[in-house]
Amino acid sequence: MQQLFVFCLVILSEISGAQTGVIHGVISDKKNGQPLSFANIVIRGTTTGTTSDINGNYELKNLEPGLFSLSATYLGYLPEEISEILVTNNNPAIINFNLTTASQTIQDVVIQTSPFEENNESPVSLRTLGIAEIERNPGGNRDLSRVLQSLPGVAPGVSYRNDLIIRGGSPSENRFYLEDIETPNINHFATQGASGGPVGMIDVNYVREVNFYSGAFPAQASNALSSVLKVNFKEPRDDRFGIRATFGATDFGVAAEGPVSDKSGFFLSARRSYLNVLFKAIGLPFLPTYHDVQYKFKFKPNDKNEFYTLMLAAYDFIILNTDANETAEQRYILRYIPTNTQWNYTNGFVWKHFHEKGYSTFVYSRNLLDFSAEKFEDNLETDSNRILNYTSRETEDKIRIETQQYFSAFKLNAGVNYEYASYSTNTFNRITSLTGPITLNYDSYLSMNKFGAWAQLRGSLMKDKFSWGACVRTDANDYNQQMKNPLNQISPRVSVSYHLTPALNLNANSGIYYQIPAYPTLGYRNDAGKLINEDKLNYIRAIHYVAGLSYNSAFNSRISVEGFLKQYDNYPFNLNDSVTLANMGSDFGVVGNAPVDSRGEGRAYGLEFLYQQKMFKGFYGILSYTFLRSEFTNGDQTFVPSSWDSRHILSLTGGKQFKRNWEAGFRFRFASGNPYTPIDQKQSSLIYNFNVNPRGQLEYSLVNSQRLNAFHNLDFRIDKKFFLKKVSLNFYLDIQNVYNFQIPAPPILLAKEDANGNPLIDPNDPTRFQTSVVEYSSGTIVPSLGFILEY
Repeated sequence: MQQLFVFCLVILSEISGAQTGVIHGVISDKKNGQPLSFANIVIRGTTTGTTSDINGNYELKNLEPGLFSLSATYLGYLPEEISEILVTNNNPAIINFNLTTASQTIQDVVIQTSPFEENNESPVSLRTLGIAEIERNPGGNRDLSRVLQSLPGVAPGVSYRNDLIIRGGSPSENRFYLEDIETPNINHFATQGASGGPVGMIDVNYVREVNFYSGAFPAQASNALSSVLKVNFKEPRDDRFGIRATFGATDFGVAAEGPVSDKSGFFLSARRSYLNVLFKAIGLPFLPTYHDVQYKFKFKPNDKNEFYTLMLAAYDFIILNTDANETAEQRYILRYIPTNTQWNYTNGFVWKHFHEKGYSTFVYSRNLLDFSAEKFEDNLETDSNRILNYTSRETEDKIRIETQQYFSAFKLNAGVNYEYASYSTNTFNRITSLTGPITLNYDSYLSMNKFGAWAQLRGSLMKDKFSWGACVRTDANDYNQQMKNPLNQISPRVSVSYHLTPALNLNANSGIYYQIPAYPTLGYRNDAGKLINEDKLNYIRAIHYVAGLSYNSAFNSRISVEGFLKQYDNYPFNLNDSVTLANMGSDFGVVGNAPVDSRGEGRAYGLEFLYQQKMFKGFYGILSYTFLRSEFTNGDQTFVPSSWDSRHILSLTGGKQFKRNWEAGFRFRFASGNPYTPIDQKQSSLIYNFNVNPRGQLEYSLVNSQRLNAFHNLDFRIDKKFFLKKVSLNFYLDIQNVYNFQIPAPPILLAKEDANGNPLIDPNDPTRFQTSVVEYSSGTIVPSLGFILEY
């Protein structure tokens, strides 16, 4: 008994008692990775600071746990500030600075640092979110796509998904990067051919910051029309092995990180959802389950070289809960939603080599998406009742080599990329169309070689008051002769920025961007096995024009106003339904497996306002407003509102840190109702159409002629942190849709039913069911309680 008592005392001593935290890292030259000795590091708003040693290392100790902003300065270099660094008692914050050489010698000048990075490659349309802004975002549920809906130009999607809809573009027009490695999708239950999905895959515990480009994309990022999202991860901890457990509203996860040697480290996390248990308990007719794994291993043998490998993988499936069939709405869902399974991964290797005037980067990565879905009439699994039996696999192997060179008057970034892609499918699908029922029944295999090259120059004039960037890029592939010629996809781009005052900038950018159509469109075949879209497709083209003003205040905030115009052409146009594919992509399943040509055109234009307040005296917030018009051509080649024509988008996020590690925040969002296409009840009520498409056939001759009511909701979140000796705990309460707003959705088609729930035949026409089109909305208060434990 005495030994047990002593053991308990030891355990209690390990987990009790408030402790202090540490920030440490390396200060180095951005162009060549060389350490900078005796650089100054200061905590913003205090006199607390230190200097780096002969090897560029620095350390700040005995810090109270909380958020800090840190600035680094060095003679002859531009200052840099990193804001909202989370310091805990049990995990050192590793913050490295890569300082850029100033074009003129800076002496005896007090320079005001800012947490908002100036980038002459992308002086417009670049927003940066730190990990603190991501984790505390009310209603965001630690999901990157949902958090980004606080930014200008990003429209809220349908209630059960978090598709990124940027400046009136389709969800298929976005590209995602995990540091230097491209990944096709960052969401579970992705829509093939359009990305998106209801739940994010990335474990944000290891995210350092997110750079979100809604225009002026980096030259090395190809195949994007609306946005590029780059996720930068934290450095693995280097003091000891640590673990983290997270229990949230929809999933639980475990993670580990630590040093492997004095020059290498890793992190690894895994999550599993319990949505299937929750959905079954509340009587929903479909039961989703998802799993994901994420890791990074980094090795830096010396100042000249660093290596890392990174992976993101997921396995998802949906089964039906056929016992949940008591209401008409449950039976409606059971009639149309398929069972499906998908698994995917992205894995890559990166080597960076630093030399005297710059550095070079080599990237190899591979990604795979395997997708299958099945559906039967009345969910009776017989061959005669089969509506859908679909399997597909996409794989891409990518190599990218680039170099960054620094000269006295300008900087050069140049590189090449190569990609080998393959796509295969076995497709059986009974669908409805303007011309009547169609059965797709084909197998397809497709392989492609893709190429790209770019060169970009950046510089400044007039003692850094005027900065500029110019780029040319080209892409090609061997799918057909039109896309094989790289001269058909020349992409010139130019950016300029003028400092009207040290804090006020006038910025502008224009460029041409290309994107290849999705694999289901490229690989679509007829019954004879012919690739019937092969001679009809080109790269989709978008021309961007952006201009605006940005102002960095002395209070850790930025104000910006931007106007934008996007002009599209060569957009794939569905010949069966006479609708551009730009209007599709925010639902489960597959987009684009149909006969198409490239006649689609579009345009989107608008004005954005952003006020972003980093943490200042305990307050933080983001206020964004967007006026937007988005239009694409219909079957008559006239412009009509697109499915993403949100008109007015408003988001207000704010919060306050209180004493004793309490924090509270809220997010309010408003958006004008989106257009939708009405249901053709006459065609949809036909028995042979209803049986294969109980959701109703859309009347595409009236594409987007109707509009939903406005959307608005309020989310609220409270956090409480505990910092013990070797353990930190974060408890949170997140309430989504506080006042239970019923989110408007397009009307749905319901059949009148008998006592057993079977559709009734129209007594005046035995070829039809008795149907009605009814208004539909969804929404409920969603409270969630969770915690994060870190050792």
